[in-house]
Amino acid sequence: MSSEVVQTEQRKANLEAITRLGFAAYPNKFDTTHSVSDLVESHHDKTAEQLEAPRVETTTAGRIVSIRSFGKASFVVLSDGRSRLQVYIRQDALSERDYQLSKLLDIGDQIGVSGHLFRTKTNELSVWASALQFLAKCFLPLPEKWHGLQDVEVRYRQRYLDLIVNPDVRRVFETRTNTITAIRDYLKGHGFLEVETPMMQPIAGGALARPFVTHHNALDMKLYLRIAPELYLKRLTVGGIERVFEINRNFRNEGISTQHNPEFTMLEFYWAYVDYQRLMTFTEELLTTVATQVLGATQFPFGEHTIDMGGPFRRLSLRDAAAEKASERLGVPVMVEELRALETARQIAGKLGVDAPKGAGAGKIASNIFEALWEKDLVQPTFVYDFPTEVSPLSKQRPDDPDTVERFELYIGGFEVANAFSELNDPVEQRRRFESQLASRAAGDQEAHAMDEDYVRALEYGMPPAGGEGIGIDRLVMLLTNSPSIRDVILFPLLRPRANE
Repeated sequence: MSSEVVQTEQRKANLEAITRLGFAAYPNKFDTTHSVSDLVESHHDKTAEQLEAPRVETTTAGRIVSIRSFGKASFVVLSDGRSRLQVYIRQDALSERDYQLSKLLDIGDQIGVSGHLFRTKTNELSVWASALQFLAKCFLPLPEKWHGLQDVEVRYRQRYLDLIVNPDVRRVFETRTNTITAIRDYLKGHGFLEVETPMMQPIAGGALARPFVTHHNALDMKLYLRIAPELYLKRLTVGGIERVFEINRNFRNEGISTQHNPEFTMLEFYWAYVDYQRLMTFTEELLTTVATQVLGATQFPFGEHTIDMGGPFRRLSLRDAAAEKASERLGVPVMVEELRALETARQIAGKLGVDAPKGAGAGKIASNIFEALWEKDLVQPTFVYDFPTEVSPLSKQRPDDPDTVERFELYIGGFEVANAFSELNDPVEQRRRFESQLASRAAGDQEAHAMDEDYVRALEYGMPPAGGEGIGIDRLVMLLTNSPSIRDVILFPLLRPRANE
């Protein structure tokens, strides 16, 4: 019989003994006067004398994370997930029933404690227990306290256990909540209206991605989990909501990596009468404010680097940067004009070992060259702007260069964090772009954009010039918490089932 099975059986026996003492196995409630965190935050700097005059009485509750017994006395440490507090248990300070309960407690159990605060001889803030209440039994032994839960796979699959034994994990998700709150406050403070748009859509639009497909039985229609809320938010801009945003869940039926989860959170906002240049400065202001509010500083560690979110951010033109890096790699000059011509762009990609898919135009190939040669080097915040029209079906073209759109992506830490552009609002050109995407789909591109007739119709009512942007919340939180994987900042990431499940 394994050690875990033996411990589980002993814990079950302890619960039976606890109920024989008259305690409910699973009581319905327990009234507290303070949380463990409240007590630690309010009294951590008080001396023993200050805790006695006047005496601080309390009733608190939490999970037992350690037990030390000394004959007729013992110390248990309670955790509420944020802070820890020691409890001193003496036989002569408790009723006989409560003292017998203390002998049947296991690490991981949930208990309630009443008593007064004091400091031990080692100056540790503690509760001198006068009453105990049993709240729940932990049947499975927790990981050994000195090593915590190290198995990354188990941490993701059993996040509840991860939170119990790894206190830093909770701080990651508190930072995530604070980040979303800071973003929401900033946008509302600049006159943006928060809305909600459909998660199930008849057309998977607003991005180039493979969707998840579902079916509505009552309406007998195919639906897609949204890959982006973009086209709905821009419909609202047509309707007169000049500043609008949504913090939303998106779903993309694609690969999983340290930067990709099929279900993820995005901020998207749209702002009438501005272009992508204004969005660059606004993004700098937004992220500087968020970092300051959440971390108290604009500089913070990420891996081996120190990210500086203070601005202004570096700016690179996509084709110029691709030509520059290609020249360095090949040892011969590569001109931007060569990346605009299909034949020479394909030749350059071949020499660099960069993918140039069948049917791809020069713009797609130039984008692939940039991503292959530059992304990992873009550690400090960098705006990459002026994308090829071919890879940007919803962006407005530059007046002086129809083959280029007014679009940027923001890279930080070596990966994309934001994507933005001056919005295409010409219904004739939008229809032409959609038809071009349909041709790509027919040629085998499963990520090509579908035709959305109603969106084109909305544009025919007149959409004002506008800028729109999407910011990846998960990736931003990865940066702010120095987390190497997107799974570290998603409470329940999607995982492949194990064989025994």
